[in-house]
Amino acid sequence: MEFSANQIIIEPLLTERAHYLRQQNKYIFKVNPKANKIQIRKAVENAFSVKVIAVNTLRQQGKKKVVRRIEGRKPEVKKAIVTLAKDQTIGIFEGV
Repeated sequence: MEFSANQIIIEPLLTERAHYLRQQNKYIFKVNPKANKIQIRKAVENAFSVKVIAVNTLRQQGKKKVVRRIEGRKPEVKKAIVTLAKDQTIGIFEGV
């Protein structure tokens, strides 16, 4: 199944862990759950004009939440940790 770059990369994650990994030239994105590593690599390279060395993915299960005796679940999320080549950065993270 083919996706465009904006369908694969949903949003960058700006967490404390993401800030720590940025020092190691790694960036974290929330991605489409149906996208594979090759599609994620191509989407990041096309969207940000960088060279990707590695892509690691993980799935985070949705947590159960109870609000005023009503049970629900948070959505399941797929994340991608993208390692870039040396001396390359992604501009949207630098202003943070």
